[in-house]
Amino acid sequence: MTDRDFMRLALDWASRDPREVPVGAVIARGGVLVSAAHNEREREAGALRHAELLAIVRAQEKLGTRRLEDCTMYVTLEPCPMCAGALILARLARLVFSAFDKQYGCCGSRYALPLDPAFHHRVACEGGLLAEESEAMLDAFFGRQREKGLM
Repeated sequence: MTDRDFMRLALDWASRDPREVPVGAVIARGGVLVSAAHNEREREAGALRHAELLAIVRAQEKLGTRRLEDCTMYVTLEPCPMCAGALILARLARLVFSAFDKQYGCCGSRYALPLDPAFHHRVACEGGLLAEESEAMLDAFFGRQREKGLM
Protein backbone atom coordinates (compact mmCIF):
# COMPACT_ATOMS: atom_id res chain seq x y z
CA MET A 1 0.00 0.00 0.00
CA THR A 2 1.08 3.59 -0.65
CA ASP A 3 1.03 6.66 1.59
CA ARG A 4 -2.21 7.74 -0.13
CA ASP A 5 -3.80 4.33 0.53
CA PHE A 6 -2.94 4.49 4.22
CA MET A 7 -4.21 8.07 4.49
CA ARG A 8 -7.48 7.06 2.83
CA LEU A 9 -7.78 4.32 5.44
CA ALA A 10 -7.15 6.90 8.19
CA LEU A 11 -9.88 9.10 6.66
CA ASP A 12 -12.24 6.12 6.74
CA TRP A 13 -11.47 5.57 10.43
CA ALA A 14 -11.98 9.28 11.12
CA SER A 15 -15.58 9.07 9.90
CA ARG A 16 -16.65 6.11 12.05
CA ASP A 17 -18.32 7.96 14.92
CA PRO A 18 -20.34 11.11 14.15
CA ARG A 19 -20.09 12.26 17.81
CA GLU A 20 -16.30 12.53 17.70
CA VAL A 21 -14.02 15.11 16.13
CA PRO A 22 -13.18 13.20 12.92
CA VAL A 23 -9.58 12.17 13.44
CA GLY A 24 -8.33 8.78 12.32
CA ALA A 25 -4.88 7.27 12.70
CA VAL A 26 -3.29 4.15 11.28
CA ILE A 27 0.17 2.71 11.80
CA ALA A 28 1.96 0.68 9.15
CA ARG A 29 5.19 -1.24 9.00
CA GLY A 30 6.72 -2.36 5.74
CA GLY A 31 3.61 -1.45 3.78
CA VAL A 32 1.36 -3.56 6.03
CA LEU A 33 -1.31 -2.21 8.38
CA VAL A 34 -0.43 -2.73 12.05
CA SER A 35 -3.16 -0.77 13.87
CA ALA A 36 -5.94 1.75 13.37
CA ALA A 37 -8.07 3.98 15.58
CA HIS A 38 -10.32 7.01 15.70
CA ASN A 39 -11.01 9.53 18.44
CA GLU A 40 -12.99 8.12 21.38
CA ARG A 41 -12.94 11.15 23.68
CA GLU A 42 -16.72 11.65 23.77
CA ARG A 43 -17.70 7.99 23.74
CA GLU A 44 -15.30 7.05 26.55
CA ALA A 45 -15.39 10.44 28.35
CA GLY A 46 -11.60 10.52 28.26
CA ALA A 47 -9.30 13.38 27.40
CA LEU A 48 -6.53 10.94 26.47
CA ARG A 49 -8.60 8.94 23.97
CA HIS A 50 -7.01 10.57 20.88
CA ALA A 51 -6.76 8.47 17.73
CA GLU A 52 -2.96 8.71 17.71
CA LEU A 53 -2.57 7.41 21.27
CA LEU A 54 -5.00 4.56 20.67
CA ALA A 55 -3.22 3.55 17.45
CA ILE A 56 0.14 3.59 19.25
CA VAL A 57 -1.10 1.43 22.12
CA ARG A 58 -2.68 -1.07 19.70
CA ALA A 59 0.48 -1.24 17.57
CA GLN A 60 2.67 -1.78 20.63
CA GLU A 61 0.37 -4.56 21.84
CA LYS A 62 0.24 -6.24 18.44
CA LEU A 63 4.00 -6.05 17.87
CA GLY A 64 4.90 -6.82 21.49
CA THR A 65 7.20 -3.84 21.89
CA ARG A 66 7.06 -0.22 22.98
CA ARG A 67 9.47 0.78 20.20
CA LEU A 68 7.86 1.44 16.83
CA GLU A 69 11.12 2.47 15.16
CA ASP A 70 10.28 0.92 11.80
CA CYS A 71 6.68 2.19 11.68
CA THR A 72 4.88 5.11 10.05
CA MET A 73 1.77 6.77 11.44
CA TYR A 74 -0.82 8.28 9.09
CA VAL A 75 -3.23 10.67 10.79
CA THR A 76 -5.89 12.96 9.39
CA LEU A 77 -5.04 15.99 11.56
CA GLU A 78 -1.66 17.29 12.68
CA PRO A 79 -1.00 15.92 16.18
CA CYS A 80 -1.41 18.04 19.30
CA PRO A 81 1.42 18.45 21.87
CA MET A 82 0.37 15.34 23.80
CA CYS A 83 0.26 13.13 20.72
CA ALA A 84 3.46 14.61 19.28
CA GLY A 85 5.19 13.68 22.53
CA ALA A 86 3.79 10.15 22.30
CA LEU A 87 5.25 9.81 18.78
CA ILE A 88 8.68 10.56 20.21
CA LEU A 89 8.31 8.22 23.18
CA ALA A 90 7.04 5.39 20.97
CA ARG A 91 10.06 6.04 18.72
CA LEU A 92 8.05 6.11 15.50
CA ALA A 93 10.18 6.53 12.40
CA ARG A 94 7.81 8.72 10.44
CA LEU A 95 4.58 10.70 10.62
CA VAL A 96 2.40 11.60 7.65
CA PHE A 97 -0.56 13.84 8.43
CA SER A 98 -3.31 15.35 6.36
CA ALA A 99 -4.71 18.67 7.62
CA PHE A 100 -2.53 21.22 9.39
CA ASP A 101 -3.81 22.36 12.80
CA LYS A 102 -2.90 26.02 13.14
CA GLN A 103 -4.23 26.16 16.71
CA TYR A 104 -2.73 23.08 18.39
CA GLY A 105 -0.50 21.44 15.76
CA CYS A 106 2.89 20.43 17.12
CA CYS A 107 4.38 18.73 14.08
CA GLY A 108 5.06 21.84 12.03
CA SER A 109 2.27 24.43 12.45
CA ARG A 110 2.69 25.89 15.96
CA TYR A 111 5.77 23.91 16.88
CA ALA A 112 7.73 20.89 15.64
CA LEU A 113 8.09 18.83 18.79
CA PRO A 114 9.13 15.57 17.03
CA LEU A 115 12.02 17.41 15.38
CA ASP A 116 13.27 19.26 18.46
CA PRO A 117 16.96 18.49 19.04
CA ALA A 118 16.33 18.53 22.79
CA PHE A 119 14.97 15.00 22.43
CA HIS A 120 17.06 11.93 21.74
CA HIS A 121 14.66 10.54 19.13
CA ARG A 122 13.27 12.49 16.18
CA VAL A 123 10.29 11.62 13.98
CA ALA A 124 10.29 12.64 10.32
CA CYS A 125 7.10 14.67 9.71
CA GLU A 126 5.27 15.30 6.43
CA GLY A 127 1.99 17.21 6.26
CA GLY A 128 -0.72 17.99 3.74
CA LEU A 129 -1.45 14.58 2.18
CA LEU A 130 -5.15 14.57 1.16
CA ALA A 131 -5.62 17.71 3.24
CA GLU A 132 -8.70 18.84 1.31
CA GLU A 133 -10.61 15.69 2.26
CA SER A 134 -9.67 15.94 5.91
CA GLU A 135 -10.42 19.66 6.09
CA ALA A 136 -13.85 19.09 4.50
CA MET A 137 -14.65 16.40 7.07
CA LEU A 138 -13.55 18.65 9.95
CA ASP A 139 -15.43 21.67 8.60
CA ALA A 140 -18.62 19.61 8.23
CA PHE A 141 -18.31 18.25 11.78
CA PHE A 142 -17.76 21.66 13.37
CA GLY A 143 -20.55 23.13 11.24
CA ARG A 144 -22.95 20.53 12.67
CA GLN A 145 -21.70 21.29 16.19
CA ARG A 146 -22.39 25.01 15.69
CA GLU A 147 -25.89 24.25 14.32
CA LYS A 148 -26.63 22.22 17.46
CA GLY A 149 -25.37 25.09 19.64
CA LEU A 150 -22.53 22.97 21.01
CA MET A 151 -19.86 25.49 20.08
